[in-house]
Amino acid sequence: MITGTILKIQRFCTDDGPGIRTTVFLKGCPLHCIWCHNPESQAKRHEIMYNSKKCVACGRCAVVCHKNCHSLEAMHKFERKMCIGCGACAEVCPTGALELYGKSITVDEVYNEVKRDKAFYETSGGGVTVSGGDPLFQPEFTAELLRKCRENGIHTAIETSGFANEKALFTVLEHCDLVLFDIKETDEERHKQYTGVSLTTILRNLKLVNDKKIPFIIRAPIIPTLNDRESHFKSLKTIRESMEFCQGIQIMPYHRIGSYKYELLDRKYICNDISEPSKEMIEIWGI
Repeated sequence: MITGTILKIQRFCTDDGPGIRTTVFLKGCPLHCIWCHNPESQAKRHEIMYNSKKCVACGRCAVVCHKNCHSLEAMHKFERKMCIGCGACAEVCPTGALELYGKSITVDEVYNEVKRDKAFYETSGGGVTVSGGDPLFQPEFTAELLRKCRENGIHTAIETSGFANEKALFTVLEHCDLVLFDIKETDEERHKQYTGVSLTTILRNLKLVNDKKIPFIIRAPIIPTLNDRESHFKSLKTIRESMEFCQGIQIMPYHRIGSYKYELLDRKYICNDISEPSKEMIEIWGI
């Protein structure tokens, strides 16, 4: 029985492919984009988010934690490095100051959830999208879920950064009707600087998707001061025109909605000085 690690299953989505869809968000991503609005999706392991503003120092977490991650002296202190993500503290926290992100689940459990809305998929031309994190980070789980959906007449899609080895890519593509393919940056050095990985593998895999004759949509974020330049969007247009099965480019405006999550994970958000793109900027770079 194949088990994966997910963040959540979100029903009635309209932005993750055609029609009404259920989106399964997996945990784990090979990229670490400096502007990422879902930092809790980057690591595959289970993680605790701690919001000190909600904490009432009741001490219940310290009682149930077997790793002694919680202490109550002058105030509540959470030692993240010792945490194994078991979630016991989150279960007893009365205020939601402690929340567990990450759930181990089987393919059958996910499928039993997503099939509930099959009637909506059929009437709207929708289906199931596996997102993340990145679905290629858990290829066996993703492939088996998509296979089961497709076998039962449900349209399948993935949203991916495209960074994976060929085996993982082909394992998943075998069961894909549509790929939402993210391209963050078209300059190699900038891509490494902003995401931590090489662009070369991503562009190779984009070509492989096209060679497999699988329809795909390029998703391109606009990050002011980082990639809002003419050469980048010209390169995106060139990529689109060179790929027969590309169905277009979808511009994804940068937003700061998830920036607060970094503090809850004891991380630093380094894009605080970047503003969200204006309506005019989005129109200018619309492709």
